[in-house]
Amino acid sequence: MQQFDLLNKSKLSSKPASLKNRVLQFGEGNFLRAFVDWMIYEMNQATDFDAGVTVVQPIEKGLINKLNDQDGLYNLYLSGITDGSFVSDRSLIDVIQKAIDPYAQFEAYLSEAGNPDLKFIVSNTTEAGIQFNGADRVEDRPASSFPGKLTQLLYRRFQVIPDCTDLIVLPCELIDKNGEKLKDVIYQYADHWSLGADFVQWLDTKMTFCNTLVDRIVPGYPKEDADEKWTDLGYRDELMVKGEVFHLWVIEGPERIQEELPVGKAGLNVVFTDDLDYYRTRKVRILNGAHTSMVPVAYLYGLNFVREAVEDELTGGFVKKLIFEEIIPSLSGDKEELKVYAHQVIDRFRNPSVKHELISISLNSFSKFKTRVLPSILSYHEKEGSAPELLSIAFAALICFYKGQRSGDQIPLNDESTVIDFMNGQWQACDGSDDAVKALVHAVLSNESFWATNLTGMSGLSSKVAEGVRVILKEGVSGLLK
Repeated sequence: MQQFDLLNKSKLSSKPASLKNRVLQFGEGNFLRAFVDWMIYEMNQATDFDAGVTVVQPIEKGLINKLNDQDGLYNLYLSGITDGSFVSDRSLIDVIQKAIDPYAQFEAYLSEAGNPDLKFIVSNTTEAGIQFNGADRVEDRPASSFPGKLTQLLYRRFQVIPDCTDLIVLPCELIDKNGEKLKDVIYQYADHWSLGADFVQWLDTKMTFCNTLVDRIVPGYPKEDADEKWTDLGYRDELMVKGEVFHLWVIEGPERIQEELPVGKAGLNVVFTDDLDYYRTRKVRILNGAHTSMVPVAYLYGLNFVREAVEDELTGGFVKKLIFEEIIPSLSGDKEELKVYAHQVIDRFRNPSVKHELISISLNSFSKFKTRVLPSILSYHEKEGSAPELLSIAFAALICFYKGQRSGDQIPLNDESTVIDFMNGQWQACDGSDDAVKALVHAVLSNESFWATNLTGMSGLSSKVAEGVRVILKEGVSGLLK
């Protein structure tokens, strides 16, 4: 095997310029490096934004050492289908100036509070990251939670430079009202730690917490062709990351945020709005809803990847009709704009560079169906007075998926034990007869712990789902789709 030197500035013909550390970033994972850091890189290239990033490792184990070993440098490979054509690009991202492990370098972490250039705080600490921990203490080195760590740093900034410029917080965690929730938890820490009314007033005047929505598929490190890429580069990059070309960042906040981030001059797909709900609903119902509806249908049909599912004549036709004939009609808003977004979603599903396994999307399918698909069923029924045909098929396939069998092989179901146990019991009691299938479907649809309502009262839903289950049991998904 060919030996490669590790990527660092000495291996490059021209060293990246030193940048002002204007961004404090909690999280060093693939998504932030392929999304926020890439955007900062693009703004630096197109404008005089001149922003560098200080990365903080939010948990005890992370990539901080690798980032420091590579001087914060890494290659980003973007690809996807745009306007019907496949495009790809590689960039050497050079914005990370410093990487800190607060567990080993707590004082170095707190010293970032005194940085007069600091303007933005971004984070991606998983959906569970924005939580209050009553066991955290202000004297911990550091506090265990991300909001606890951030409160410690903000309190130090309040102490050392109380007259600093305002800070803009842009959390990227995939939870509703992420900025508001983070703000609430920080105020909770301020009270819990008795940090004083002056500090709370300082937070009120110096901090702007924005709700955001992020959207880009980032498969991560391209391990399948790493050696080939290293050969092309001429050095070893252990932090290279792979993502799709499509990107969207929706930021809900005051208008002045637009003046601080020159995204327009860099040609970035960033939307500033005073109402994030429309964009969140659009993404959850079209992109996530199509994913969740597709999985049991395509997987039981015998496919394993998203791209296969949308390119197959039967399953691809099903997914497209489901989006355009049932999901979009159930949504409020400009239908033409929704169709444009839907076509982008389908192109993203077809991206040959992204191998997205259906079984990986199937994690917690019942709760996903409730939040991503059921709202479209309810809205469609409200507008049309009947249950939608294709979404009912997806519901039937979901029930059959939880039988746990595909062509004699066991399906690796991954869900809450209450869901698995309930569905096991229902399928054990089902002998496949029409009456047994009706009883099975009735039990699932009437389980309010799953859906927060009894769905058997919806006109036509029970009969359509039961018919779908019967056909799948007798003829398979192909018989149902044909």
